[in-house]
Amino acid sequence: MNTEEFVRRRPVYLLLDTSSSMFGAPIQAVQQGVHLIHRELLNNPHAIETVYLSVITFDSTARQIVQLTSVEAFTPPTLKAEGNTALGAAITLLNEALDRELRPNVEGRKGDYRPLVFLLTDGAPTDAWKEPVAKLKARTTHKVGSLVALGCGPNANVTLLKEITNDVIKMSDVSPDSLQQFFKWVSSSIQKTSQRIDSKTDEGSLDALPLPPVMKWDKDNTST
Repeated sequence: MNTEEFVRRRPVYLLLDTSSSMFGAPIQAVQQGVHLIHRELLNNPHAIETVYLSVITFDSTARQIVQLTSVEAFTPPTLKAEGNTALGAAITLLNEALDRELRPNVEGRKGDYRPLVFLLTDGAPTDAWKEPVAKLKARTTHKVGSLVALGCGPNANVTLLKEITNDVIKMSDVSPDSLQQFFKWVSSSIQKTSQRIDSKTDEGSLDALPLPPVMKWDKDNTST
């Protein structure tokens, strides 16, 4: 019997901007950040049992370069920065992945926990994004538990990100150190939710991710 089929998973989707403006040190820092998340999750028994990771990148097009997979089977991908910022296409891919990859509730067994989504971008979309975002928000099945968006650098459109999610972090620069801080927080957040799953905490609290304390970041509190 394949016991893996009966694991109630915590899906985590990383939506990463790989447009040309991320070329050089920023894209290298993002790649190192994905490695950091993977490395730290591998050292957490709770995360190994429940967390599944996926990576969606977006530049002139969007690609799900890593489909939802267990921490142990996950291989951090090589990232390359080029092209525009097809954020709308990335949200479309996310919707498709949620429909295809998440396990629903069935009689006698609960499906996957609601997924956590982390979006990182340093610019504004160059494609149509409102329709896929509206579809994401209107989902009646396989809803997202928490979506956190990081707008990094001077060209990040934080006002637009606030139309996607209320949980928006503004980072003034795109330095490797700042990006590494973000990925450390992502790793910590994932690990905390996996520990709460293990301790059978009230399920409604599993989707809430407290935003990080102000370091080099500024949480954007403006209303749209």
